[in-house]
Amino acid sequence: MGVTPDEFYDLDRVAILPMGFCFPGLDAKGGDLPPRKECAPRWRERVLALLPRVELILAVGQYAHAWHLRDLAGGSLTETVAAWRRILATTSAPRVLPLPHPSWRNNAWLKRNPWFEQDLLPVLRCEVRRLLDSG
Repeated sequence: MGVTPDEFYDLDRVAILPMGFCFPGLDAKGGDLPPRKECAPRWRERVLALLPRVELILAVGQYAHAWHLRDLAGGSLTETVAAWRRILATTSAPRVLPLPHPSWRNNAWLKRNPWFEQDLLPVLRCEVRRLLDSG
């Protein structure tokens, strides 16, 4: 995101909303289980309604993609993230930028998709900086 720790943890400037407010547990390989299906429908819209000044949502991972993008989400995480320009241009109030989940498990994905770091991350950093400096 290109922000300082003070900016990232400033509750008046950055909001972090998980897809679920509870830890879903671990799978057999030690990875996080998916968010529980009843969580987001129960509270997400209500919380977002309390944040009327949100201008950009960083939709992190396929569950956030499905929730925020609905029909704009592709058939896979890669398809969705690769369509980031179209999605960012199509969404409004707030705009949505799809991202992969930041995990050591995604290192191979990052190597297979160098466009993510070369093309998407500079735009992400620029957009975040613009919003933080304007607010």
